[in-house]
Amino acid sequence: MIIIIPVVKNKTYKAEIIAISSDGNGIAKISGYTLFVPQTVPGDICELLILKTKSNYGYAKSVKLIKSSPYRVNPKCEHFSKCGGCQLMMADYKEQLNFKKSFVHDSLERIGGINKNIDIIGMDEPFYYRNKMVFPFLPDGSWGFYRERSHDVVPLNDCLLGDKLNKDIMNTITAFIRKYNISVYDETEHKGIMRRAFIRNTEKESLVVISVNSDNLPKSEELIKMLSSLSNKIIGIVLNINKKRTNLVLGDKNILLWGKDTLSANLCGLNYKISPESFFQINPIQTEKLYSTAIDYADIKNTDTVLDIYCGIGTISLTASKYAKSAIGIEIVEKAIENAKSNAIKNNIKNAEFYASAAEELVPKLIKDGLSPDIVILDPPRKGSDEATLSSIVSANPKRIVYVSCNPATLARDAKYLVDNGYKVEKVTAVDMFPHTVHVESVMLLIK
Repeated sequence: MIIIIPVVKNKTYKAEIIAISSDGNGIAKISGYTLFVPQTVPGDICELLILKTKSNYGYAKSVKLIKSSPYRVNPKCEHFSKCGGCQLMMADYKEQLNFKKSFVHDSLERIGGINKNIDIIGMDEPFYYRNKMVFPFLPDGSWGFYRERSHDVVPLNDCLLGDKLNKDIMNTITAFIRKYNISVYDETEHKGIMRRAFIRNTEKESLVVISVNSDNLPKSEELIKMLSSLSNKIIGIVLNINKKRTNLVLGDKNILLWGKDTLSANLCGLNYKISPESFFQINPIQTEKLYSTAIDYADIKNTDTVLDIYCGIGTISLTASKYAKSAIGIEIVEKAIENAKSNAIKNNIKNAEFYASAAEELVPKLIKDGLSPDIVILDPPRKGSDEATLSSIVSANPKRIVYVSCNPATLARDAKYLVDNGYKVEKVTAVDMFPHTVHVESVMLLIK
């Protein structure tokens, strides 16, 4: 069969954007042929330059906006067209929410065969919400983000998604690099010292982690002076040793240069200590809404045992324990479980216990040994859960399963398994944890 592609690479065509893909690209059709076009909005009519063609689809860029969509807005960030951090800032925020709601709905229907109305919870002020950011450096010491799908660093002078103090912190580090001629890491040659700056923030505190390709940082005492005098909000400076040829942000060894090596945070009425390595949701305002929705769906009674799988530092487990007879948290990352146990002590919670293990290994064992949870909460990574874990949950016969997901596709896949094994989807709510990006969290309630 001969496939005729109706467009030619490096030629231009007029087309209307009719939808947005799951990765944030606009979708256009020319004679039935699909083109993905970044930074476009449904309703845009554009002149498109064809960049790449495959048998069933291709890629293009808009070289001229002939007619603007009613949903198009001017991005507030001057770096939007080059930086890979945001994909949707050119779209009105209400339209972003509609897109994400449709993305969750369509994934559930297409992959899971589940047709359910989706509610979505957005933000009143969708800027300056990220409490964790990582900034690589350019050779001259300036800082930025990676261009989309590359490791080319786009220089920035601010990021409208992160804490407002980040700009001053990064400019101070740049001044330090230039003043003392500190070399910047070259990942191709595996040479140079300064790899990245990793900043974690809470409402009242900031922790600065400097990742280096070295056993120490020359003139570190000068950097301490420069950063510690910048703001009372900065409570600690940590040196992270990362000498491996890797793209991982942090290495295995931390050295406290000054102050404290953990942050204090409040979430759902509980207090937490957060280390550089700890997983903690990046949007505290929306995390409260996400977890409140999950707890509301769980409908916990004081006679219930709650099993929280992929519990991280115990945020959902400890919140659930306030209402339950007991809560059990399982997480593969040992450091996170150490944090969870410390957080239980810190909040005087005595009816929660935590285990460091892979879910697919421990959950079947606990249930085989007689654990019978009334409520199961899952909050897995993007890859979702697995059949060993899910089949054990089904065999335990909990009355309610609450699934918190950062990936609608794997949520749909796992929900289909649970539906095929005796559960039904009762409610689904999407929560916009990441405004101006394509990412979205969801909470699903399944009942017998």
